[in-house]
Amino acid sequence: MAKKGKNSGGIGEFISTFVWAVGIAIVLRTFLFQPFNIPSNSMQPGLTKGDYIITSKYTLGYGRHAAEPIPFPVKKGRLFERSPKRGDVIVFRPEGKKINLIKRLVGLPGDQLQMVNGRLMLNGEAVETVNDGSEKRLDKFGTYQDTNVQREKLPGNETIAIYDAMTNSPSDNTSVFTVPAGHYFFLGDNRDNSLDSRFSVSQGGAGYVPAEALMGKAEFILLSVTDKFSLFKPWTWANMRGDRFLKGIK
Repeated sequence: MAKKGKNSGGIGEFISTFVWAVGIAIVLRTFLFQPFNIPSNSMQPGLTKGDYIITSKYTLGYGRHAAEPIPFPVKKGRLFERSPKRGDVIVFRPEGKKINLIKRLVGLPGDQLQMVNGRLMLNGEAVETVNDGSEKRLDKFGTYQDTNVQREKLPGNETIAIYDAMTNSPSDNTSVFTVPAGHYFFLGDNRDNSLDSRFSVSQGGAGYVPAEALMGKAEFILLSVTDKFSLFKPWTWANMRGDRFLKGIK
């Protein structure tokens, strides 16, 4: 009988430890940090397909997707809301979609934005942009292509690198977008290969993104892998990109 009680105690202790561990993980994921993987090249050159990033939740506050897949009790705005800054790289969920996107915040509520000949116009003025040569870009077919690199400086933010992959692409010239109150406007850094706020949700893009849809600010790259990597196949572990471990995101 004593032996049975000891085993029962061991099982109970294991269950208790497991429940506590799950609870702590849920709290950390909901309120502090959450990992995401990058499934496409729309944020090149800063982020690329195969990157695993860490986002901070507390820097933005907590919207209705904070605890996904558990509904968070917020319908409008964000709990403990903190306003994001222009230039932040943010993970969000577009209205009516069940997928997460990561893009750069370029338009705040009330801003007017437009693309003219591939150049971003903000409130009627061209954003400072300079050409910075070219570099090899890995496209969605796995082919390296020469791509024009530009340096863009958003107001109040440091200079970032963006790609101009195509001349006269469909997204190089747009109408004027006026960002509604309580919403934000996002662009991908790979400007000619990004379905972002230039496209409505019905077109496969992000449209204007409501404040409560923001999920986390991208802080750093934890690790990066190629398509040949699999966690369950140790012989593929060498397919990690050694130059991207713990790399900051700007």
